[in-house]
Amino acid sequence: MILPVIMAGGSGSRLWPMSRSLYPKQFLPLGGGAESNSSMLQVTLERLSGLSVDAPITICNEEHRFIVAEQLRRAGCSGNIILEPVGRNTAPAIALAAGVASSSENDPLLLVLAADHMIQDQEAFTASINKAIPIAEEGKLVTFGIVPTEPHCGYGYIRRGGAVGDGFVVSEFVEKPSLETAKKYVNSQDYYWNSGMFLFRASRFLDELGTHRPDIALACERALGKTSKDLDFIRVDKDEFMGCPDESVDYAVMEKTQDAVVVPMDAGWNDIGSWSALWDVAEKDSDGNAVEGDTILHDSKGCYVNSKERLVAVVGLEDVVVVDTKDAVLVAAKDRVQDVKKIVEELKSAGRDECRLHREVYRPWGKYDSINSGERYQVKRITVNPGAKLSVQMHHHRAEHWVVVSGTAKVTNGKKTFLVTENESTYIPVGVVHALENPGKVPLELIEVQSGSYLGEDDIVRFEDKYGRA
Repeated sequence: MILPVIMAGGSGSRLWPMSRSLYPKQFLPLGGGAESNSSMLQVTLERLSGLSVDAPITICNEEHRFIVAEQLRRAGCSGNIILEPVGRNTAPAIALAAGVASSSENDPLLLVLAADHMIQDQEAFTASINKAIPIAEEGKLVTFGIVPTEPHCGYGYIRRGGAVGDGFVVSEFVEKPSLETAKKYVNSQDYYWNSGMFLFRASRFLDELGTHRPDIALACERALGKTSKDLDFIRVDKDEFMGCPDESVDYAVMEKTQDAVVVPMDAGWNDIGSWSALWDVAEKDSDGNAVEGDTILHDSKGCYVNSKERLVAVVGLEDVVVVDTKDAVLVAAKDRVQDVKKIVEELKSAGRDECRLHREVYRPWGKYDSINSGERYQVKRITVNPGAKLSVQMHHHRAEHWVVVSGTAKVTNGKKTFLVTENESTYIPVGVVHALENPGKVPLELIEVQSGSYLGEDDIVRFEDKYGRA
């Protein structure tokens, strides 16, 4: 049996303004076509349907825990969610998953996958995994090498050696090459793109990690020795894990072990690392334009235009990326999209929230959209999922007026608890303890008008919270 390990960390800064640190690309419906609402994480889980697998282990950071749990629920998927208190790269993350997996009586094969990759040929993906299973069962550490379609400078490469079953001994891992070197690699047919996907037994990985990087192995073992369960989450000890070195699995294990094997995969793989990568895989019109949303293009060629909120018109442009969101617009030359991360760095330096938050913010109970704001007021559209409840709370500086648009709200307002239905409203004065709950079977939507001298999200005093938030 295979135990999938889904790596769902990372910030995806090169796909700003859609991807932001508190809601990055792996949780967005990118690359699935305009008719697909599945996130990249959910598509990764769906990709496992052709394999015999257990419920996955998903690894994410603390800030994304409720997003992951909700997306797994919507995908009909259970399994453990390991929370990294801090990011320490792929080797420690996989070590945590291997430690959790090996704590049972079984010693499963771990299929390590990134949550933000695209695979266009499901059958070829499944076939490569099946070819790798007997190799991994013999104790080898398998990595999947993507058959290159062009001399690409943005990927690392793997050079193959002698045959091992349906794979090849890994002769060498190579860093991202120059264009001329990449051309030589592709022409030789001895090199593959390094996909970052792996298959190996949990115990074999831990053995090799202990041999080549005992410091990482020990830190992860200590962190796992003090785990705690919280709802669907496995929390490791923060202090022990913070002392773990930051290292990739390639550097820590795969480049050092004598048992690395590469299995070729030709499945339309793409790591969706930039807006130009999305243009590469998207359907295009006769002028080479790829569009999503409400767009009009005139006399334009080779463009990628994505609009989720309003009409976007493009006139007389070539090889340009235009991405429109509720609170930011990106316009970039297609061959300069790698520099989008520079914009994110500037936003961070300026202390602007656009690098972290969308105007629409997701919470464990649902989401809110900040529609408008002024000096002493803010208007939000709030959506509460069926059965969900906001914390029992109060505010020192603001009052709130709730108007139900659809569904039914169960409201606690001071000492009173009552139902508020469509076209009805209630007023929460400053300093009054209150709560909002959706007791129904359909989403609850309401308009919240806040007024007061301070409207920041940190003016919340929680008395009770079903999601364990401080």
